[in-house]
Amino acid sequence: MAINVDTISLRRPDDWHVHLRDRAILAAVVPFTARQFARAIVMPNLVPPVIDVATARAYRERILTALRPHPNPPPLAGEGMGGGFTPLMTCYLTDTTDPQEVARGWEEGVFAAVKLYPAHATTNSALGVTDYHRISPVLERMAQLGMPLLIHGEVTDPDVDVFDREAMFIDRVLDPLRRRLPELRIVLEHITTEEAVTYVAASGANLAATITAHHLMINRNAIFAGGIRPHLYCLPIAKREKHRRALRRAATSGDTHFLLGTDSAPHPVSAKETTCGCAGIFTASCALEIYAEVFEEEGALDRLEAFASLNGPQFYRLPPNDISITLRREPCLVPERIGEGEAAVIPFRAGDTLRWRLAG
Repeated sequence: MAINVDTISLRRPDDWHVHLRDRAILAAVVPFTARQFARAIVMPNLVPPVIDVATARAYRERILTALRPHPNPPPLAGEGMGGGFTPLMTCYLTDTTDPQEVARGWEEGVFAAVKLYPAHATTNSALGVTDYHRISPVLERMAQLGMPLLIHGEVTDPDVDVFDREAMFIDRVLDPLRRRLPELRIVLEHITTEEAVTYVAASGANLAATITAHHLMINRNAIFAGGIRPHLYCLPIAKREKHRRALRRAATSGDTHFLLGTDSAPHPVSAKETTCGCAGIFTASCALEIYAEVFEEEGALDRLEAFASLNGPQFYRLPPNDISITLRREPCLVPERIGEGEAAVIPFRAGDTLRWRLAG
């Protein structure tokens, strides 16, 4: 990694948690992920979800088709980045998932991981897990294979406060699971609490956590600044300022447990600005530039490459990318909206000018 006053050069990073959706929204948003990241772990919570090898193959082909070629490149795209983009597909875990189908997808190089959504925890999770005992055969087979389990770590009990659901999940579900299957490799995704930071940092090599750009930038007050801000509503929901500070310390610490995962989650404007809006923040338009701002504010630009480009490949047992990219200290205007018509989405920090721009 090379840093001077006006440029940052680092190995091309990967996004270890992203939602690309499907159809018109997929076509509008996937170029933004591909311009920054060499690989991305793609979430399977479509309608219907990605629950088998054939569905994953078909979805991967739709993603690649949306990039071959793209007639309207993103307005923030740099030139000369080179290299391709590899979507890494995941299997949506249900109570009835077949361990043999999961193993086949892993062995054939289709599934990079399995995604566990507690039922009704977030967008399109109604078919998620309701009984952790019923998925034991899948988890045991995954542990044998060395296949990662990616977890949306929240309990869904209505008696648990929404701001406590992550910490409660660690106590009730994650810790018992890890004690029962210590060899299972787990990523606790999009962590939002000091409790999660402490738990993950104290764990062994089989547990990692992704941290989003938006959870490093906002606390729960931002959702209510001057009124309800539906485009800042996500799940897990942003927490108190002390938790945001803990996330910043973790991301910039150099600790290999913590990985870049944007959880970029686009929804049409009409699905956000409504009486019961969807959870999700679309950060893919400027994710790397925002991470750079955070690391600069924390005096840790020298650790950005580890977080963005090295920790993830180490956990997923993949080689780091050989190609380098460069961020330049130049004004970078975030678009007001992306896409057209019913597929239009509003990005995080829409209309703001960022301090760094991806140049190539």
